[in-house]
Amino acid sequence: MARVAAPAAAPARNQPKEVTMPQSKSKNKNKSENKIIIGCLCAIGCETIFGLSYIFTKQATNIASSLTLLSWRFVLAFLIMSICVAAGAIKINLKGKNLKPIIIVAIFDPIIYFVGETVGIGSTTASESGAFLACIPVASLIASTLVLKKKPNRPQTVGICITLAGVLMTVFAVGLTASFSVIGYMMLTVAVIAYALYGVYVEKATAFTGAEITYIMLAAGAAAFAFCAIIEGCLKGQLGTLATLPFRNMDFLTAVLYQAVGCSILAFFLSNVAIANIGMNRTASFIGISTVVSIAAGILWLHENFTAWQLVGAAVIIAGVYIANIKQKEARDDRTK
Repeated sequence: MARVAAPAAAPARNQPKEVTMPQSKSKNKNKSENKIIIGCLCAIGCETIFGLSYIFTKQATNIASSLTLLSWRFVLAFLIMSICVAAGAIKINLKGKNLKPIIIVAIFDPIIYFVGETVGIGSTTASESGAFLACIPVASLIASTLVLKKKPNRPQTVGICITLAGVLMTVFAVGLTASFSVIGYMMLTVAVIAYALYGVYVEKATAFTGAEITYIMLAAGAAAFAFCAIIEGCLKGQLGTLATLPFRNMDFLTAVLYQAVGCSILAFFLSNVAIANIGMNRTASFIGISTVVSIAAGILWLHENFTAWQLVGAAVIIAGVYIANIKQKEARDDRTK
């Protein structure tokens, strides 16, 4: 608050006011607002990339197994990012740092999350898996509250619940079927929990940059999924096919390149930056955007059918995201607690 200087010898003259705190507060306010803008833009960019991946992966999954796709995705992503690091385009400095927090992040995502998602989706119907994965924002709020002791504000809670309703509406609009697969339900639950804990531990890994977290995530994914894919190839006698598939099939190569560069490098990086700037609670509120983007992509590029309920669901999702992010002051206060 501005302080008024004591009057000098001439009381009739107005004395100047000392203005020190407002300038400091103004700088802090601008810095906080910039972090919010950067975080929100990164979250939107991340979910847009994930939503567009639907175009590139739908046909690829009919060509090769999920493990083959995952292995090539992470191996290529790790190699590309390693080249960028060696060329000096990306700065990575892990010397002298305790790697435990970042290793925990990599175990939850991509390893546990993608194993749970892949097995779960393969064992359940599309509506079931979509409904389970739609619960990730809610699980993220719970994990953030329990682990980080950061309670979401009311707009975040209401907005994420509305977004969840919108996602479920779009999922069930294309048909509701049940597989009653206990293994599938368990693995999807594991995937949801793993993603929520990934976000929590990214927020705790303050000693690392977004690029460093992304690099370790890619290294872990490349090692884990390449190993699993090689075992699968040996058991099926298709090791040669695994090694040469991207060079023989253009659709598979296109899907792998998009997932490697887009989803694994760029989207992971944007997600990590978003969490670091606006926290897991707020980042989670943007997850429904990928559903809206995937629906639009399916209509525009794949010429898929579109129902009125999907349109309503998409509108509900956007409304939920807006409500969760509308109260800037409350969100800033939560981040400083």
